[in-house]
Amino acid sequence: MLAAEAVFPLLDNEGENAQNGKEAAAYQDLFEQSWLYRELYAARNIRPSFKWGMWPAFVYTGLEQYILKGRAPWTLKHHGTDHGSLKKAAACRPIAYPKPDGVLTFDRLSSVFLANVSHEEDQPSHLLLRDPQTMINVNYKEYASPETRYCPAGVYEIHEENGSPRLHINAANCIHCKTCDIKDPTQNITWICPEGGGGPNYGDM
Repeated sequence: MLAAEAVFPLLDNEGENAQNGKEAAAYQDLFEQSWLYRELYAARNIRPSFKWGMWPAFVYTGLEQYILKGRAPWTLKHHGTDHGSLKKAAACRPIAYPKPDGVLTFDRLSSVFLANVSHEEDQPSHLLLRDPQTMINVNYKEYASPETRYCPAGVYEIHEENGSPRLHINAANCIHCKTCDIKDPTQNITWICPEGGGGPNYGDM
């Protein structure tokens, strides 16, 4: 809505007053004056605080949100990138996830169904790989294919083909969270907008 409010005056002018090609510079001001900016600003330190560990972050978040009310006179910084923080599989213990009970917890594909995802059939994949072999030579061998776990929609799967692993991409399941674009350890995955504006369509939103 803020973007529309910034762009509409530029489209509304005609003739000598037309402002074709102009930048919607008012958007930044509208955003900084909105409730959205105030809400995001008050929560700006929560994610960076997790660099100290889960429990220290919980304590800090409680201090800032309930005592300081989001008005801390400092801003914590992120150190490094999300993809740079991923550890190799050899340095980690496998996580044993309990099976979904169908009451409180559900499998990923059931949740994707509720997202009402829709994409045009036979369109080019909007998930691009700079080097497909990297997904096996690096992601699979060194990181145990993390994309098969951090993707909430089960887009990425490892299949066996003639005794060798192969990455299969279910692009039609994508809910456009862009986690893969952000978290891939070699930055080998690029998310682009799909054709036709496809994606999730949450019915009650």
